[in-house]
Amino acid sequence: MITVTTPKFQIAKTLITPGAQDAFAATGESPLAYIFGRHAKGDWGDVDAEDAALNDEALKDGSRLLSAYHLKDGTKIWVITEAVGENGQREATTILLPEEY
Repeated sequence: MITVTTPKFQIAKTLITPGAQDAFAATGESPLAYIFGRHAKGDWGDVDAEDAALNDEALKDGSRLLSAYHLKDGTKIWVITEAVGENGQREATTILLPEEY
């Protein structure tokens, strides 16, 4: 049986920083699994309750979304979807290491 989950918001352009790209290469994991398999579905990962609540509000008001996850080797990554642009669409989602912010 296949379960289909509708994303909570639309992902437009996706970007990855060099550090995050290297981290994913080291573990063999896919960044798309984190962006589309978790972040876009409202699984905010390892954020605290306050940040999770801000994300839930951002789904309504179009502000920035932040998720935090750990790769298999323990490396922490962030997935950030920027606020809604003038056209009402979220413009970009970036996957990065916290120290690259």
